Amino acid sequence: MADKKMQLDKIDLKILDVLRNDGRISYRQLSERVNLTPRPCQARVERLEALGVIAGYRAVIRPPREKQSIVVLAQIVLADHGRSQAPFEEEMRASPAVLDCWLVSGTFDFLVRLACEDLDEYRRIANAWLESPRFKIEKIVTTAELQTIKRSVV
Repeated sequence: MADKKMQLDKIDLKILDVLRNDGRISYRQLSERVNLTPRPCQARVERLEALGVIAGYRAVIRPPREKQSIVVLAQIVLADHGRSQAPFEEEMRASPAVLDCWLVSGTFDFLVRLACEDLDEYRRIANAWLESPRFKIEKIVTTAELQTIKRSVV
């Protein structure tokens, strides 16, 4: 029976598509875009929220030019997954510089996206991670973001 609750129909999928691009749209506008009256549209959104399909809403912030930081992607290899993975994940959740962190498969263990004031700040952060006996990092490969071509918030 729980599977029936999670089944999404075409209208649910349309609602999600609209909200993915405009989370602040009014129920009236949303209902017009998905061909539904406002009250049932609101009920569907509330159901999708209750089911956890819609996990939350957020603002995508573009800082003013003078405050813009550099963004780097760090590919990280741990030497000892057993003892260092949990402390490393805790550090990623706690670090204000870390924008996103993914556990990935392949050559690297983690892909980390950081916003730093400048490259010196990133170097200090990376060196602290490398020197930490808690993490046992074998290698960090870094790439700087030059320009955002497309960014999705999923």
